[in-house]
Amino acid sequence: MKSAPFPHDLVRLQAAWIRTYDDLAAPRPTPAHTELRRRLLMLSTRLWWHPFWSGPGSAPAARAQLRNQARALSRDAQW
Repeated sequence: MKSAPFPHDLVRLQAAWIRTYDDLAAPRPTPAHTELRRRLLMLSTRLWWHPFWSGPGSAPAARAQLRNQARALSRDAQW
């Protein structure tokens, strides 16, 4: 199944969500923990309501493909 190409801003949003989620999983002091939770909530909202999902990204598998593409982008950026 060929999917529609993801907009760059959507892939960057998903990559930021993954980084924030990973940071939240690490032990942190309470103030940083609260800020990370707020950031994760904001990113989650922006991802959920992105206009891409009302058009070509309406297939259920598109969200999983987006996560995979964002993880690959994050891995490439680390090296």
